[in-house]
Amino acid sequence: MILAVMMTATVSASAQSTPADPYFTSKEMPDMTKWCPGPPDTLSTAFAYDLMQYMWGKKMRNDKERADIAYRDAIFGVDYIVKEFSEPFGLQISKEDTPEIYKLLNDALATCDSICRYPKRHFKRMRPFIRFHEPTLRPEFDHELGAFRSFPSGHTTLGWSSALLLMEINPECADTILARGLMYGESRVILGAHWQSDVNAGRLGATAAYARLHSSERFQEQMRLARLEFRCKKGIATAAEQKTYKKILKKRNKK
Repeated sequence: MILAVMMTATVSASAQSTPADPYFTSKEMPDMTKWCPGPPDTLSTAFAYDLMQYMWGKKMRNDKERADIAYRDAIFGVDYIVKEFSEPFGLQISKEDTPEIYKLLNDALATCDSICRYPKRHFKRMRPFIRFHEPTLRPEFDHELGAFRSFPSGHTTLGWSSALLLMEINPECADTILARGLMYGESRVILGAHWQSDVNAGRLGATAAYARLHSSERFQEQMRLARLEFRCKKGIATAAEQKTYKKILKKRNKK
């Protein structure tokens, strides 16, 4: 099942170094074309709001601090996520130091990303920077990005599902984690790569995908290990939990 699901926004804007083992295939995930409202009609008030948000995003590029974050957020993949989300999460995440948390994110995020596959093919929405013949904040990615359709936003799905997963591991930092997850999607509007309605749909898809994950026993077991690892790394684990985690590490090191 390795790499059974392709990460949606790959190419040069990707930061994915470890093959994922998704919990479900695209066909096993909820089909957004059957329940998610599609892109708004160009004569609708919803599309007028998309246009307003596109202009807002361009204005936000004048805010250097926010523009710098949006510039960085163009990168897609678990390795970028762990780098950016470690601070709001309250613990440095890495493949080496927190292998259980990293594995959970690597496999779960590939699974969540797959929910975008069918709606992108179905709706075939044009990205805003292409519609207006303007470069994004990262024009070096524009040509390759144009090969992927706009609705829903895969980056937003990645960011919001990351926030939901990390919040489950460390609920004490829910506010800061969710704020960063929200910002990651918002960055797509500032970049000029997505409409606001793409971002909204991405969050909706991520929420549905996150719920679907919990029907997998393999996911539930990996989440248990991730939470155990977090408690041990933060020094809040019980003696029994610490003993269990040491056994896990010993077994892993033998492989």
